[in-house]
Parts: sequence; C-alpha cells; structure tokens
Amino acid sequence: MPHAADSVDLEAFVSLVGASTWRARLEEIRELTAAGPRAGQAMRQRHAVELVIERMRAPQHSVTSAETVLRAIVGETVRQAGALNPAGRVRLAELLHAGLTGEATLIPLFHLMRTAALQRSRGFTVGFPGLEQGASFDLLLRRENIEAEVVCDVVSAEEGRGVQRGAWFRLADLVDPDLQVWLAAHPGRYLLKMTLPNGLREEATLAALHRRIQAMLRSRVRHDHDEAIVLRLDPLLLAGAQSDEIGLMSTLRQEFGPEAHLSVTTAGAGVFVMAARAGQENEIAAAIRKRLADIAPSRLSGTRPGILAIFVEDTDRGEWRRLRERLELEGETRQFLTGKAARGVVAVTFASRLELFGLKQPDAAPDGEVRFRNPGHPAARVSALAPAVLSSV
Repeated sequence: MPHAADSVDLEAFVSLVGASTWRARLEEIRELTAAGPRAGQAMRQRHAVELVIERMRAPQHSVTSAETVLRAIVGETVRQAGALNPAGRVRLAELLHAGLTGEATLIPLFHLMRTAALQRSRGFTVGFPGLEQGASFDLLLRRENIEAEVVCDVVSAEEGRGVQRGAWFRLADLVDPDLQVWLAAHPGRYLLKMTLPNGLREEATLAALHRRIQAMLRSRVRHDHDEAIVLRLDPLLLAGAQSDEIGLMSTLRQEFGPEAHLSVTTAGAGVFVMAARAGQENEIAAAIRKRLADIAPSRLSGTRPGILAIFVEDTDRGEWRRLRERLELEGETRQFLTGKAARGVVAVTFASRLELFGLKQPDAAPDGEVRFRNPGHPAARVSALAPAVLSSV
C-alpha cells in the first residue's frame, strides 16, 4: 500500500499539471492505445509514466519496486516546484504541459529531475539555472570548490533506425486485416520477407508498402522488387518453431537476428509471418554521437566543466544491452570526445527507461547510468567531480 506522503506527492503532481489537463491527457492516451494491437501496445509503453502515475493514485494500490522509483521522481518534481523562484515555476509548468501535448511524453522532465536527484545523492549541491534563469544548460553542480554544468537531453533510438519501430507497428496493424482474409482463403504457413533499402519512416512510404503487399496478395505473385522495396513470399519452414505465437516469435528472432522487425498474424490454423530489415544495420550510437556534437557547443557556456546527460529513448532491453556490450555506445562517445565540439565536455552519461524505473543488471546499467570521462579535459581528474564524471566502464 502507498505511504500517505507518497499519495500526497501524487495528488500534488496532478495539481501542478491541472486536474482537467491530466484527465484530458489520459483520455487522449487511451484513444491512442486503441489505434491497433501493435501500435496500441507501443503507445502504452511510450506513455507508461503517465499510466503508472494514474494507476498509483488508485486506493489500496500495491506498489512495485519500479513504481517506488517513479514515486520518488514525482516527489522530486513536486518539491522542486515549491523551491523554484517564480520564473522557474513558470518554466516548470511549461515543461509539464509540453510533455503532455501531442506525441511528447514526461520523459524529458523526469530525466531532468532524476539526474538532479542522482547527483545530489553523490554529494553535489544542485541548482536549476535552466528553469530559474533560462540558462542554456539545465543543472549546476557544486562540490567543494568546483562547479559543473549539466545538459539533460533525450535522443530517440528511432533516429538511428532505417526501419522505425513505430512505422513498422502501424504497417503491421494496417496489413493484419488483409492477411486474416487471405489466410481464410489460403490456409497454411507463410513468410513474407521484406528488404527495405530506403528504410521505413515516412507515412507515404508506409502507405505505398501497404498497397504493394495488398497487390501481391491479390495477384498471388511470390516476388516483387524495385530499388526501394524487395518482397518475397515463401512457405514458412522453421525448424523447432513452437505452435504458439510466443514460441514462434522466439524462433523467428533467432532466425532473423535482433534487428529484424517481425509480426505474426494467425487465422484458424493459418500463420502469416512478416519479417523486415533495412538496407543497412541500425546506426543508433552514430545518431547519438551526432546529437552530442550538436548540443555541446550550443548549450554549454564553456566557462565551467560540462556534463552531457543523455536519455536514450525508444529502446528495449536487448537493444540497450547490445549498445553497451558491443561497445557501440562507448566507441561513438569516445570518438565524439576527441573532437572540437567536445572541448568543454568533461563527461557524457547515458540512461534509458530501465535505469529510470530502477531495474537491475544485466539489463540496466550499474550505478544508474553509463559514464564516459573525457581524459583530455582539464577537470577530468579533479577529485571533487569524480562521482559525476568517472567512467563506469
């Protein structure tokens, strides 16, 4: 059961947002989750913070460990709202409302508040010049006789994917009724393999691909290709594939690899699998490096050591682990740190939703984030900064 003080924080948070705004946003999220089974599930995951907060407000709700961590961030937000100067409260309200509008989420604000709490727990005094003075950086850390600026930013893994997951889920939901009808007329097990050299990002590309698949099903053609799309329809022959969808998806993942996009449609005993890949491997870490190079010169003042605290959004457990274990994140970050744009950067840190929700290794990073220190920065070996900048790998 929730502690009374936690319940007060939850209600105070909703009051910061505005009760009517909060209700309207929840209704909007519910409508988004009804868009289709796959896209709807993706929307529930995307807006998990809002949905969990609302669930925790229910009387007699039993709190999970992840919800306990989220409650702490909610409490941090409420306390900071009371401690900020008037201009800071106005900007905080703007951040809240921006996170509850359109396709946005509360992740940027919660990343800011979690980063502040994390640094405070390491012995730093933390100020909010971004909110209170409109500074280009977000946080100012003080410890002993040194200060450091922190920029909090969110980068979507979608920026590095040729075939974006959101587009894939929408396509799979669009095609699903066609496949249901087709399977009823053609019982069996089928595999439609797609190679998309130009990727799948734009709605126009998605609609064109949907039409191509419909035409292929109507004509019973087994191959269709041009410079942008390669389609091949074959019998589904997978050794050891389970009959249930979960077992089948596991086998498909082993067959096609971690970067393939998969969907399964069933009708009676019929099964239709779609498997898609972009024309090249994902470049998520490279997209992150580009963002680092963009924000470092524009958001750090250059008068103090700077820390870039990056939240990597729209990534799952396996992908987040691979980015770290295959040293993709480290390689691109260290390459950035050797460049001119990183001159004022003493460290770069990374976190994902796994760390935000307090999950444990091996999926989440130890110490709540991944850190890379810039050995070329003059403040890199200052002991007072070590808890915030010392490399964690």
